[in-house]
Amino acid sequence: MHDVVVVGAGAAGCVLASRLTEDPSVSVLLLEAGSRSRKLEVKIPAAFSRLYRTNVDWGDSTVPQPALDGREVVFPRGRMLGGSTSMNAMMVLRGHRADYDAWAAAGCTGWAWSDVEPSFARSAEGPFPLAELPEHHVLAEAFVHAAQAVGIVFTDDLNAESNEGVGFVPVSQRRGRRFSVVDGYLAPARRRPNLTVVTGARATRVVIESGRATGVVYRLDGAREEVANYAREVVLCAGAIGTPHLLQLSGIGPREALEAAGVEVLLDAPGVGAHLVDHLANGLLVRTKGVETLASADSIPNLLRWALRGKGPLTSNLGEAVAFTRSRPGLAAPDIELLLAPVLFEDEGLKQPTEHGLTLAVVLLEPRSSGTIVLRSADPLELPAVDPRYLSDVGGEDEATLLRGLRLARRVLAEEPLASFVDGEILPGDEKRSDDDLRAHVRALSQTLYHSAGTCRMGSDAASVVDPQLRLRGVEGIRIADASVMPKLPRGHTNWPTVMIAERASGFVAASL
Repeated sequence: MHDVVVVGAGAAGCVLASRLTEDPSVSVLLLEAGSRSRKLEVKIPAAFSRLYRTNVDWGDSTVPQPALDGREVVFPRGRMLGGSTSMNAMMVLRGHRADYDAWAAAGCTGWAWSDVEPSFARSAEGPFPLAELPEHHVLAEAFVHAAQAVGIVFTDDLNAESNEGVGFVPVSQRRGRRFSVVDGYLAPARRRPNLTVVTGARATRVVIESGRATGVVYRLDGAREEVANYAREVVLCAGAIGTPHLLQLSGIGPREALEAAGVEVLLDAPGVGAHLVDHLANGLLVRTKGVETLASADSIPNLLRWALRGKGPLTSNLGEAVAFTRSRPGLAAPDIELLLAPVLFEDEGLKQPTEHGLTLAVVLLEPRSSGTIVLRSADPLELPAVDPRYLSDVGGEDEATLLRGLRLARRVLAEEPLASFVDGEILPGDEKRSDDDLRAHVRALSQTLYHSAGTCRMGSDAASVVDPQLRLRGVEGIRIADASVMPKLPRGHTNWPTVMIAERASGFVAASL
């Protein structure tokens, strides 16, 4: 019997388990479907995309997206201790002050910038580092100067209250190696006798009796079924895909979808799995000259340099420099992000580069389109249907913003010192200049930036899934603490904000015990 059962040992679950067990009187069981990966690619920053479609990736893809030429978009998601923090690009970017003030204004009382900033600060005091890359690639440095030449101001702090400007990305690394929530939060906590971590434990259902959660059913190593009973609370930290899917398997979700899958409806909750939002990204792929890119990073000398000194191109997180800026006048805050990678990021990260080049991505920071996560069947081992419904917004502003961003990206590429390294566009191609050409490029090559959120939206209205204390509406004893509760995407990345949510959740849970 444990006081708290936490499902999912990713960005949120590791934080929550660590913070709660600081109190020796609180017993926590942490369930993780994966294991601790020993793959070298987890530690080598530049190798993260090589983890896609391996046994440490859940292997999701979206359903065919009509606005993206009917493509199924690759949707990587970490299945190991640390979750996606063990296979992401390690970018530590929390967004703009206005994002969190908007959360509060939308009914998330207690989630304004002034409320959440102390939790950001607490995590940065040690367990979640904001580090400088050991080295900046010459192309990243050239991008920062070229962006300033088109009027984007330089900032040495992309995590200030206003993140507007261009600068070098802070990363969750130490000594040139990935430093995830496993390293900062979970590893120290595992020495505590009041924390039990079970890996290979795939949660299949939350047990609910008389309107209250009483435990979690899970399959251990894909075989026998176990039940984790608890005394006080279950906290779901399985992410924007895993959490709504588990709730739906447990009979909590939209009635029509549950009945179609053959799941008994315990609580008709249309918001569970709804409001899926994500940062859509589209890039210019550019051939380079006169410079070595990360296409040649994979060599024995570079591996030794990384292993012995924590230096060299393998320490790159790929997305080394970014610019948060506005695609048109009159906006109160940035609506696009330009992201420079000193390598060709092709085929959604699944293809290893065969020539030297760079990727200048345009990221849609405030998508108007939203979609769903819906179970396909009552079989808990079958992955849910992921449908972000990219570029489906009425009026087409999402697509229009991406087109403006691509034109701005081309302006940056044409400025020195970056222009001196450019040897022509590979995609969409120098001759592709019209709006129709760029639309075709957006539809053919846009991909996720791995920032799915919103599928168990927090709020004060009856349609929200959790209240501002992260308690599930309609069932006692369950909280949700992961990116699924975000009512709106931050104009940054979701890794650090998810850590912040878990820091705050630990306080809510501790106060209830």
